[in-house]
Amino acid sequence: MRSLPLVLILAAAASGQTYDLLLKGGHVIDPKNNIDAVRDVAIAGNKIAKVAANIPATDAKTVVNAMGLYVTPGLVDIHVHVYAGTGMPGVYTGDLSVYPDGFTFRTGVTTVADAGTAGWRNFPDFKQRVIDRARTRVLAFINIAGLGMQGRNEGDSKDMEPEPVARIAKQFPQIVVGVKTAHYPHKDWTAVENAVKAGTMANIPVMVDFGSNHPERPIETLLMDKLRPGDIYTHMYSGLRNELTPEGKINPGMYQGRKRGVIFDVGHGGGSFFWPVAVAAYKQGFPPDSISTDLHVGSMNAGMKTMLNTASKILTLGSSLQDVIKMSTWSPAQEIKHPELGHLSEGAVADVAVLKLNTGTFGYLDSRLAKMTGTKKITCEMTIRDGRVVYDLNGLASEEWQTYYKKNPMGQRRRPQQPQQH
Repeated sequence: MRSLPLVLILAAAASGQTYDLLLKGGHVIDPKNNIDAVRDVAIAGNKIAKVAANIPATDAKTVVNAMGLYVTPGLVDIHVHVYAGTGMPGVYTGDLSVYPDGFTFRTGVTTVADAGTAGWRNFPDFKQRVIDRARTRVLAFINIAGLGMQGRNEGDSKDMEPEPVARIAKQFPQIVVGVKTAHYPHKDWTAVENAVKAGTMANIPVMVDFGSNHPERPIETLLMDKLRPGDIYTHMYSGLRNELTPEGKINPGMYQGRKRGVIFDVGHGGGSFFWPVAVAAYKQGFPPDSISTDLHVGSMNAGMKTMLNTASKILTLGSSLQDVIKMSTWSPAQEIKHPELGHLSEGAVADVAVLKLNTGTFGYLDSRLAKMTGTKKITCEMTIRDGRVVYDLNGLASEEWQTYYKKNPMGQRRRPQQPQQH
C-alpha cells in the first residue's frame, strides 16, 4: 500500500457537494460488512453515507487523503472506569477513575462502557456528572453492589439487590448495557448469583471480575454453571483465578464456557494481564472475543497504557489485524447489545477511526512490567465522532496555514466545531 504525505487535503468543487467529509484511498476494515479492501468512506451530517471505490472528490466539502492508512469503525472499549470528579480518594468512584474524553479520541475510541464503577445508588450522580457531559459515548454496566466500587462495600452481600439494579437498567435502556460484579472477597456465590438475577430481569449481560480465588467457588463452576450464554468473563489473561492449570494448560472450564457461549474479554487493567498466561492461551488456541483496557489511573500509567497499545499486544500475540479490529469494534458492540455501533454500514452513525500500522521494534509490558518485543504497533491518526473530527494527529482534515489565514484573517478566527453531546 503506497503512502502519500499525510497533510494532503484535496480541494473540492464549490457546488454539487453531496458529502461533508470524504476519507479517500484508505484500507477499510469493517468486519460486520466483510470489507477488507481499499475503499472511500463518505460522511454526510453524522451518518455514514457511502463506502465504495473511487467516490469523486468533487462530491465532498472536505477530502482527507487516507492512503497508507486503515479506516475502521470507531473503537468500542467495554471495560473502563470513568466515574471521576467526586473527590473520593483511593477508590474508583473518585480519584482512580479518569474523565473519558482525555483518553478515548486520541486512541480511536468513540464508545466506552464503564464497568460497574457505579451501583444503583449512585448511578444518577454518575450520569449527570460524567455521562451527560462527555463527548465520548459513555455506556455503563451497573455494579450489583449498591454503591459500586467505593472499596469495602464491594464485599457487602447485604447490599447486592437485583431488583433496583434491574429497575435502573430498564429506566435507562440506552445507557445501561449490563450488570457488573467485581472484587468479591468471600467464598460464596452471592455476588455472581445476584448479578445474574439482575441481568435476567433486565435482559442484559453480566460482566464478571471474579474477585478473590477460593476453592469453594472454582472458575469451572462459574463458567460452566453460573454464567449464561452472552455473559462476559473479563481479565481472561490474569492467571489469578486458575485460568491456567499448574501444568500450564488452559483450564478446561474456559473451553466449556466458550462452548456454552460465555464471552472472554481482555480487561487488561493494572494487574490482570500476564505474558505467561496470554502466550499459553494463544499457543492453545484461546484468543479473546473482545479487547478492552480496564482504563483507570493505575493501568494507563503502567503496562496497559491505551486501547491501541492493548490491541497491539493482541496483534503481537498472533491475531491478524482484521481480527484485532473485529475484537475492538463489531464484537464488543454485539456483546453489549448495541448492534448499531461498531460498523460502517450506510446510515450508521459516523464514528470512525483512521489508524496507522507502524513497523519497527516496540516493547509491550504486562502487569508486572515484563516486556515482550513486537514488530508492529497500531497508532491513531484521526478519530471522527458523530460525523465530526474530534482528533487529528497530523492535520489530515485541515488546510495549510497560509491558505487558511488568507480566507480567515486573525481577526475572524473561528473556534473548531465540537460534536453534539449525547
